[in-house]
Amino acid sequence: MHQTTTLRLILGDQLNPEHSWFRHRHDDVLYVMMEVRQETDYVLHHAQKIIAIFAGMRELARQLRAQGHRVHYLKIGDARNRQSLPANLDDAIEQFGASEFEYQMPDEWRLDEQLARYARNLPIPSRMADSEHFYTRHDEAAELFEGRKQWLMEHFYRTMRVKHGVLMDAAGKPEGGKWNYDHDNRKSWPGTPAEPEDTRPCHNHSALWQEIEACGARSFGEPHAAQFRWPQNRQEALQQLDGFIEHALPHFGEFQDAMSSRASRLFHSLLSFALNTKMLNPREVVAAVEQAWRKGRVPLASAEGYIRQVLGWREYVRGVYWSQMPAYGQQNVFGHALPLPQWFWTGQTGMRCLASAIGDSLQHAHAHHIHRLMVIGNFALLAGLDPQQVHEWYLGVYIDAFEWVELPNTLGMSQFADGGMLATKPYVSSAAYIDRMSDYCKGCRYDRKDRTGESACPFNALYWDFFAGNEAKLAGNPRIGMVYPQLRKMAPSDVQALRTRADALRGRLDEL
Repeated sequence: MHQTTTLRLILGDQLNPEHSWFRHRHDDVLYVMMEVRQETDYVLHHAQKIIAIFAGMRELARQLRAQGHRVHYLKIGDARNRQSLPANLDDAIEQFGASEFEYQMPDEWRLDEQLARYARNLPIPSRMADSEHFYTRHDEAAELFEGRKQWLMEHFYRTMRVKHGVLMDAAGKPEGGKWNYDHDNRKSWPGTPAEPEDTRPCHNHSALWQEIEACGARSFGEPHAAQFRWPQNRQEALQQLDGFIEHALPHFGEFQDAMSSRASRLFHSLLSFALNTKMLNPREVVAAVEQAWRKGRVPLASAEGYIRQVLGWREYVRGVYWSQMPAYGQQNVFGHALPLPQWFWTGQTGMRCLASAIGDSLQHAHAHHIHRLMVIGNFALLAGLDPQQVHEWYLGVYIDAFEWVELPNTLGMSQFADGGMLATKPYVSSAAYIDRMSDYCKGCRYDRKDRTGESACPFNALYWDFFAGNEAKLAGNPRIGMVYPQLRKMAPSDVQALRTRADALRGRLDEL
């Protein structure tokens, strides 16, 4: 047996074969990877999320071994697996006689706390290495906004563009003369151009799925184990990036907010899983998108819109997360407390937009950002659902959801539960927005134009009731616009009818 001096832990979202740890092979280094119930069970996860992470872990372990690295891998059903990080690490340190322990910086607060506490109590030296993934440090956003009353993503994004020289001209100005092309990116999709074909390779993970089920891990959603489309290694993720740039990015910008019952992906990249598990580095994604624009292959509005999501929003919400945890997870400014309707787990609701958005989420472990924000999240906020329950559902259902990125997006952006720390206004709408951006209202059992009748779209009464009931908190918000002037013009009897209808809807959410 090798005498191990250094034991290095690799977590399930640290699947980066390019990390500097792997540049040289050392006989006295042992890499430890483990599939544990601690991680499958802390919230109820989508089946595809568990499969995808385990498949990616097994593939990285295989590649590392092929390169001559020593790997100790615990599968979910192994007899020696104690199903938690500390217990398995204790066992490995003893089994292999380790004299040092190293781990990469975790992205989630709970794991950072757990591993820091574990390392402090070890009788051997320990060290945390950088994951070498993000553009920013944990505290970089907090430093940028120190002393300011309000954080603004746009300011952060522009700072990142300048610092990293992304989409900047020779004079140090933004390419095209504007920082942001959001106004060009709000078209509904008329049905053409067609949604690109899904060219991702198929994997059969049926045996892995049987192992997961046999160990007793609970999950929900459709596993699609025999025809699995999510990438399991960096090579597949790079092919997916190339395919996105060639086939979808040219149209991503103008249709990035569009929704359709005929096409769930439209022109979105589906790269977030590969990015958040570190198969892809954000720098290479941003560079590839910028290069495509410079070569004239995609419009500037598409390139800028996508880069804003990666270099701007993704890094920004991470900065919010690390500056506000752990208290951020308990934010609930409106005091919302209703449980999730049962159709969050089945997709079986008469509201066509929600049936489609939740149905896609359950089928594919994915829905694009407007489904998440302006359909599911919009309804959850207007209906008064418990934001912690909403957060746990989002964290579990989406394949790209890790707490550092999901929690601020859900509690801050979607549910406004932090009172406006992250988002400058609540992102809510009546049926009018959903009708404008999608084809869901056509053929729905509810009437998008009716406000209070039995067949009225629930979004309408819930929308007006939300603002009427939260006037003290929201009336002074300059971004809300004409909502309160319109409310004040309504007859008191009409407002009361809307509020009565909203109360009735909240009383029978499971039946909608």
